Amino acid sequence: MARNDERRSALADAGIRVLAEEGARGLTHRAVDAAAGVPRGTASNYFATRDDLIAALVDRIAERLTPDPVVLAPLAGRTPDRALFADYVRDIVRRLTADPQVTLALFELRLEASRRPSVAQTLGAWRQRSFEDDVAFNAQAGLPGGRTEIALFHYALDGLMLDRLTVPIDTGLSADGVVEELVERLLR
Repeated sequence: MARNDERRSALADAGIRVLAEEGARGLTHRAVDAAAGVPRGTASNYFATRDDLIAALVDRIAERLTPDPVVLAPLAGRTPDRALFADYVRDIVRRLTADPQVTLALFELRLEASRRPSVAQTLGAWRQRSFEDDVAFNAQAGLPGGRTEIALFHYALDGLMLDRLTVPIDTGLSADGVVEELVERLLR
């Protein structure tokens, strides 16, 4: 079959919607077909197995969470300090909250990874690459903090997003306020 990248992306986007709305148990080829509004069997033509489908969803999540160069360009010329670091973190939070289905689907995959080694392998490889890319970016940009601080930010943002997208506790802190506090306390 000829590769149709637009159709693959549309099917992966539908799979992300299914994951976000129905959870991992609801993720089937048939459910993706229905969510994409395509004939039954289309998703399985593009993704022969559930593992193939999940790998495609991980790739699509990565694409949809990729930083916008237009947003990053003005940041690149600034002095590398805590304020700049905070602005980069704010951009991450903005991307994760602007597309909540992607973030919820990612959380669903993480839960599924705890039960299915193949999902853990696919998702874990992507998460590790992303973390290493973040560490390298931080070092190249001359930003404060190293590997440990980047790890702590990953852990903190995961918790922040899980809280904000599920059953939030009322702390009185905005997402920006949380970012400010994290930067201040982790990058002393």
